[in-house]
Amino acid sequence: MAAGLPGGRELGALVGWEREAVLAVSTSGSTGSPKVVLLSAAALIASAEATHARLGGAGTWLLALPTTHIAGVQVLVRSVVAGTEPGVMDLAAGFRASGFATAARTVLATPGPHYTALVPTQLARLVATEGPGLAAIRAFDAVLIGGAATPPSLLHRAREAGVNVVTTYGMSETAGGCVYDGHPLDGVKIRLDTRGRVEIAGPTLALGYQGGEPFGEWFRTGDLGRITTGGTLEITGRADDVIISGGENVSPQEVERVLAAQPGVHEVCVVGVPDDEWGQAVVAAVVPVDPDDRPDPDVLRQAVHDAVGRFAMPKRVVFLGQLPTRGPGKVDRAAVARSFG
Repeated sequence: MAAGLPGGRELGALVGWEREAVLAVSTSGSTGSPKVVLLSAAALIASAEATHARLGGAGTWLLALPTTHIAGVQVLVRSVVAGTEPGVMDLAAGFRASGFATAARTVLATPGPHYTALVPTQLARLVATEGPGLAAIRAFDAVLIGGAATPPSLLHRAREAGVNVVTTYGMSETAGGCVYDGHPLDGVKIRLDTRGRVEIAGPTLALGYQGGEPFGEWFRTGDLGRITTGGTLEITGRADDVIISGGENVSPQEVERVLAAQPGVHEVCVVGVPDDEWGQAVVAAVVPVDPDDRPDPDVLRQAVHDAVGRFAMPKRVVFLGQLPTRGPGKVDRAAVARSFG
């Protein structure tokens, strides 16, 4: 961490524990004001080593994410720890399957395992059609997917296409992904508090937020989850995303899972908007697979009725060309809500 920190603080102004930091990274701010997370070298290295241990050994990485976010930074850290030269995709013109294939060519020519990390939107573009992008992604030994919830239909499609997808859960505060395919990396511990919020401890935990107090042993996330009898962590939503409509608590993620499984739905985001009658009305923004052949809104609403209940049915469904995002592929829920006027 150099003399200039986000927020204008200088290195000399840092206190005790903050001086251990080697990296200051901003959160995406997708659910509130961005914060600056301070990470130690020990946390970054622990994350990289645990990742390699889980995937089957150190290898060569392709950087296809911006390094302004922890997921991109960690590709570089893992490369340093592995002693390999990462491939770097040119993202100046945006993410394209052809550009990914070109950047992957050099990486895949090196000996040993080959890895990359993507957000769901990037994976969706690569598996959309047969071509060099899909051929390239199939050749990687593991493709880490994180930064946002991945629709089950996309995971199924990618795995059916021969892509070795590994889902990751984590955040800047945990030095990136620390739970792979629902199971913590070595040394990482997870638990749920009395409200069902996910708490995380272990060597990958950040020091704390810039200008705040240091983290303790456990970091309480804003995510709700459950742990299955087999020890698998399943994220069920955000604690601050719950929609209260007509006195009923509605989990937008639960409604999204139902809608995303319907024919003709590519992506979906469910939010609550102010409503004089209901307090909050459940509404859904849907990106169709084919803009010229949209699914019937009434069919979508009925699917939610049957799977979740009448109280969770979207009062309105709008169709968008794409969902607005911020950060590393996270859906901007505030922007989605504004689309309903």
